[in-house]
Parts: sequence; structure tokens; C-alpha cells
Amino acid sequence: MDTGVGWVIPLAQAADHNERWIGGKAANLAQLARVGFRVPDGFFITTRAYEQFVEGQNLTRLIRIELGRKPFASMRWEEIWDVALRIRSAFLAALIPRPLAQAIATAVEALGAGKRLAVRSSAPGEDSASRSFAGLHESVVGIVGAQAVLDAVRVVWASLWSDAALLYRQELGLDPALSRMAVVVQEMIDQDRSGVAFGRDLREPGRDHAIVEAVPGPCAGLVDGLVDPDRWLLDRSSGTVVKWRPGEREGEPEGPILENGDLSNLHQMLLRVESLFHWPPDTEWTGRREHFTLLQARPITTAPPSPGERGDQRGRYLSLRPGRRRLSALAERVAGQLIPGLEALGKRLAAEAIEGYDDPALAVAIEERHAAVETWRQIYIDDFIPFAHGVRQLGIYYNDAVKPDDPYEFVGLLKGQQMVASQRNHALQELAERVRGDQALCEGLLQAAERGWQDALRTVQALPGGASFVWAFEKLQTEFMDMAYGGERLSDHPDLLLQTVLELARSPRTTPPQGVEARATTPGVQALERRLLEAVGPGRQEEARETLAIGRLSWRLRDDDNVLVGRLESQLLRALGLGGARLRAAGRLQGEARISITAAPTLAEALRHPASTPVILPESPAEGSTVQGAMGESPRQLVGQPAAPGLATGRVRRVRDVQDLGHFRAGEVLACDAIQPTMTHLVPLACAIVERRGGMLIHGAIIARELGIPCVNGIPHAVELLEEGEIVTVDGYLGIVTVGAPEFDLEAG
Repeated sequence: MDTGVGWVIPLAQAADHNERWIGGKAANLAQLARVGFRVPDGFFITTRAYEQFVEGQNLTRLIRIELGRKPFASMRWEEIWDVALRIRSAFLAALIPRPLAQAIATAVEALGAGKRLAVRSSAPGEDSASRSFAGLHESVVGIVGAQAVLDAVRVVWASLWSDAALLYRQELGLDPALSRMAVVVQEMIDQDRSGVAFGRDLREPGRDHAIVEAVPGPCAGLVDGLVDPDRWLLDRSSGTVVKWRPGEREGEPEGPILENGDLSNLHQMLLRVESLFHWPPDTEWTGRREHFTLLQARPITTAPPSPGERGDQRGRYLSLRPGRRRLSALAERVAGQLIPGLEALGKRLAAEAIEGYDDPALAVAIEERHAAVETWRQIYIDDFIPFAHGVRQLGIYYNDAVKPDDPYEFVGLLKGQQMVASQRNHALQELAERVRGDQALCEGLLQAAERGWQDALRTVQALPGGASFVWAFEKLQTEFMDMAYGGERLSDHPDLLLQTVLELARSPRTTPPQGVEARATTPGVQALERRLLEAVGPGRQEEARETLAIGRLSWRLRDDDNVLVGRLESQLLRALGLGGARLRAAGRLQGEARISITAAPTLAEALRHPASTPVILPESPAEGSTVQGAMGESPRQLVGQPAAPGLATGRVRRVRDVQDLGHFRAGEVLACDAIQPTMTHLVPLACAIVERRGGMLIHGAIIARELGIPCVNGIPHAVELLEEGEIVTVDGYLGIVTVGAPEFDLEAG
């Protein structure tokens, strides 16, 4: 039996150990301690310990399965986040083998009882002059006791497989299967000054400068962006201060928070570290004079991007998971300013009587609407997408505290949110209930559906109850269907909406006819809330409630923002359609190509200048795919992500454009690129969902889980590979779509 030798190495004995076993961060700390730098006392948990854990708990097989569902290079961020969450949950649920746990506990005891400790990553090869994993792996600080360290070690090990770390490895072309993680466990050092220091200024690499940044208290406030630092530019040769910029901090006395002697010591430290390692250092430190402690040193990442590349994207990956402070600020901005502003703008544009504008005024309207769409699309990227991470933060927070068997149990906390799409779906269900309970109205509407809504409008109004139905139907059209889908306005297709209402009326009830507010108070949601609050304990319940509130808000608004931006696009298409009709009537618009949003500048220019040359719009690219033809035949099985549990068999209905929305029938398998908020009203009709886009927190997966419908997503070319009308079995447990009649049906025949 392994006695634990090679699992845990004290700092004092680590200088001669290979980076392969203790990682770059630990190897650097060991060398610094060996040459006389004061570094926090501690020990290192080697990559051998990590291997013992993952192999002993069968986690290697889990990782191989998760990364083998599809080529790693083709995984979207949402799919990688799902992989990371499932791996993290498995790591936190697994027990560290007893001999290894005892070796770690013994090392913790050797540091001294009651000491506050920091547990940090030290992956081999994580930091070099060409790449840096700084911030991509997790640290757990301020913990006390062996059990807390064991829990923190699992978190750090799991962070080797975080979405940000996996994305960065994908960018660098590294094989994730070869990744290993060592861990640094050190005593926390609390001093009145802390900061970072860089051997060179990368913003001006041609100048011989070093940089020092300092904040009051611990360095975490600076690293996490919570405290604005004082910043000094030093001459590398002499250490002379070239420039000082004070930090913006309330209640701080004026003047630098470091003295000249402190800066001189930091300058000498940088020179010594560079001489030791032969690379310009990026360091963290705390304390002054005789209390100075060097917390870590790594190479400054200096690799320039290759021609045609955007360069190191680590910062972008980190931005995908904003911290609690950033999310809180985004919650105020998104909920308090952006969503109300976006909603008001959509209503204002819808109320504008642009049909009465002359051509120059219509041109202005088109340009203003096009500018608004472009502005809000950028806001979507800058604010809405980062805020959508609030629900992912909730998932990680819940799983870390509760450690449920199902890593997506937290999704139950999102039920009953008052979304725009939910209000629309509820209004559709109410219309369907009217039709379901009125045979004469149902028959009249069926005849109207064959003739078209506009042609049959007067006939429907004359039916008993028909006038009130028409009023409610057109109210629904105005309030909820003024959206763009596939480059067309849904409000221009009332016939398709009528078909959906009739199909809902003829299908069995899939959800109670109560509102979303009532469903939000169901015992299941309350039980999950209690479970979370009990797991975090009394001291963290306020934090848990804030995380829960932000998670729910981000989930609701990430649906609403899609709908509301879709309304702006619809209003732009309205103006473009009007302008295009005028130009065609005047013989100045050639071709029958559909007018897209990108045509806005061209049409506006033509409306403003009647004497300009005729407008020729490019033809839309032909639809279709050669995927299936290239393969020669339809595959028997498609493998994707198991996004919602369940098993269902039905005929495929592919939804690719607006017209397809009206063809969907109850009991069919909905195959699409992705369920958009503009089409979620179809989901209650489906027996199962198959999507190209992957992710457990995309709209289709969440709605399918709430309704109990199996869903498999993340299947490349799903819509092209599945034939319209063919029978498939969707296995939401395993993430498999089987093409053809089920085997037991064939045997029965």
C-alpha cells in the first residue's frame, strides 16, 4: 500500500522537486524560499495525489466521457460550461482516499492549529512567458482546519476543468486529457500593505520601466478588482520613481501609501527575482520592511499574437464569469435601466405612424431604427451576455453548498419566473382553453385557418364568442408577436399563430391553466430554497438569498432581452418593408429578394434620393445542406448532450423558418437549430426536442425539463441529418437520438 510518500511535500523540502510533480507556482515558491526570500510557510500536494484521487474515484472515465461527446474543438461555450459543471459536481461529491486525506490532514496540523490558510492551484506548465493561466483556476482563502482544506483541494482540482480553463486550453491547442493539477497550501499573511509588482511595463515594452501597485490590507482586494491601487512607474535601472498615480479610495489620507524605502525594496526584489529565474517577473507581495513577504512570482506573459490572430484570449474567458460585485452592478443596470429603456423604445417605435411619412422622413426612420438595433446588439454583448452568467453562478453556488446527485437540480429554483415569453405562452393557453370549450368556435376557426385569418376575420367575429376571441387574439398579436424570427416579422403571419392556438386546443393539457405567479410558490421551489439556506448555514444566508435573486433575475431577463431586441428588429423590418414596397411600386427596386436588416442603409439612401440608380438587393443564399448527401445515408444514431431526461418516440418536424412554426403538430419531435424565446410556445406541443446548439441552460433545455419533455442538444447538423416526418426516439437520459421505429415496435410487427 502507498504510504503517502510523494503526495505531500513541505515547502522546505520542495526545492529539488520537478515542476512536473508540484507545478510552476509551487516550484517558483520553493526556489524563492531556498535563496532566502520570505514566503508563507506551507506544503504542496503533488500531481501524484491528484492522479490517485481521479483514478481511485473513477473520475478519469467521467472526464473521458464528458470530453468525448463531440470533438473538443467544436464545442460551444455553453457546452463546455456544462461539461465543467458536471465534472465539478463529481469532484465535490467524491471522497478523497483515506490515506491521501490523512497525509493532507497531517500536513495541515504541522502548520499549527487554528491558522488561516490559502489553497491555490499549481498546474504544471500553467505559467510561462507565452501563456498564463492566472485567474483561470480557483483559489480558496481564509479557511481553517483539515476538513476545510480537503474540501478546498477538491474545488481547486475541479477548477482544472472549468469552462475558462478548458477554453484557454482549446485556444492553445493543449490536450485537456493530459492536464494535471498540483496544489499549494500556505499560511495566510495579513499585513497593512499588499500589492503586485512587474519587472517590465508591457504597455510600453520599449521603455525601461517597472511597475508597482499597492492597496491597504490584503492583496486579494487588488487582484479581484475591489480596491483601486496606488500605482508607481519606476526606472528599472535606478529604481527612481518616474510617475505616481494615487488610487481612488474613500476615506484614505492623501499621499502615497508606500514610502520611498518600500519602493526601493520592491525594486531590488524584482531585480533579484529576474536574476534568479532569468525572466521579467509578475509578483504578488504583502508587508513592508522586515515584514515583507513574497506571495508568488511568475513570468510576465509577453507572447505576441500570431499574424491574423486576436492574441491571448484569457481575459475574455475570465469575463464570461463576472464576480459577485460585477453581477450585482449589472443587475442594477440591466433591470433598472436597460430593460425598461429597451421596452419603452420598442413600444414607441411600434406606435409611430410611419405609414404616413413621406420618403425622406421614412428614410430617417429606417436609419434611426437601424442605429437602435446596432446599439442594442452591442449592449447585448457588453451587458446582457455577462449578466446571463448570474444563473450559472447560482448553479455553481447551489452545487457547492448542497452537493446534489443531479448537478442541475438548481434549475428547479428558476421555475415560475415572470418572463415576457411566459406571459405570451399563458395568453396562448387561455385562447386555446376558449376554443377547447366551444365546439362551434373551434369548427369556425378551423375553416378560417384554411382560408387565412384576414379573409375569415368577419366570419369569425360573427360566431358566438367570436368577437371576444378576435379581440384577445389581436391583442396577443400586438403585445407579444411583434418580434423578428428568421428575418421576418411574426406579426405579419397571424395564420401561423392561429394554427398554434388550434393545435394547443386539440392537444391534451400539458400545464395547469394557472399563471406563472402561482407556480412560483409550489412546494418544490420552496423546498429547494430551504435546502440551499440550510446547507450554507445562518452566517451565509444573506449571501445565498442575493445569489438566488441575481440568478433568477438573470434567467428571466436573458429571455426578455432576446424578445425585446427581437421587437426592435421587427420594427426595423416594418419600416424596411414599407420602404421596399414604395421603391418597388416606383420601379426602383429590382428583384424579389427578401429585404433583410442589412439592406437598411441602401434603402434609406434610395428613399432620400429619388433620382438615384435602381436598387438591386442580393439574393438570399440558398437553403439546404450537403451534410447528409456527403455521408451517403442517414445515420442510425445521433449523439449529443442529455439536456432533459425522458424517453419519447415521434415524427420529426424541422423548424427552420417562420412558415415552419405554423406546421408543427402535437406529439411531434421538434428539431431545430435552437429554441428561441420567439418560438417557445411550440414546446408544450412537442413530445421531444432535438437541437444543434448545446447547453443545459439554453431555453429549450430549461423549458423541456420544466415540462417533463426529453431533450437532446449539441448535435452538429441536427436539422439536416433528420428527415422531415421520419420516426425517431429521443433519449434524454443518455443524450442519444435513434432514427427509425423502435426495435420493440419492429419485433411486435
